[in-house]
Amino acid sequence: MEVVPAWAPAVGFTLLPHAGGFLGRNITKREIPAWYETLQKPSWCPPNWVFAPVWGTLYTSMGYGSYLVWKELGGFNEKSVVPLGLYAGNLALNWAWTPIFFGAHKMGWGLVTLLLTTGTATATAASWYNINKTASYLMVPYLAWLSLASALNYRIWKDNRNKK
Repeated sequence: MEVVPAWAPAVGFTLLPHAGGFLGRNITKREIPAWYETLQKPSWCPPNWVFAPVWGTLYTSMGYGSYLVWKELGGFNEKSVVPLGLYAGNLALNWAWTPIFFGAHKMGWGLVTLLLTTGTATATAASWYNINKTASYLMVPYLAWLSLASALNYRIWKDNRNKK
């Protein structure tokens, strides 16, 4: 008797990163018109409508990558502690950014959080490389977007430091 359908872990791992997006969505929706729109942003700042589909795509690809690693290593066990632990830490940092930046209006701490997120994402991708190259490659667009997000967060912080 099969307790968990074979497809369930793939779906669960793929959807897990979206949980943070859903939790942060209310903060973002409230703070974009009330606060974020009042900030000075660089000319290369993407329009607001771009962020949701980009994050949705990135969360899906990194979530599926985590499933590939979990599957390759035979589930949660001693071998999966480091690669999936790095990934879990990365998700926690990723999810923390919205309440820090949008919720608390802490642009500098948001940047620190993004830089830590980028570091753990890099470590995650590197740890996944010898386990499942596809999983590691699925992290590359995320790393590129984190680079853009970090540069954007820096410019917003630099250009709006004195704004309350």
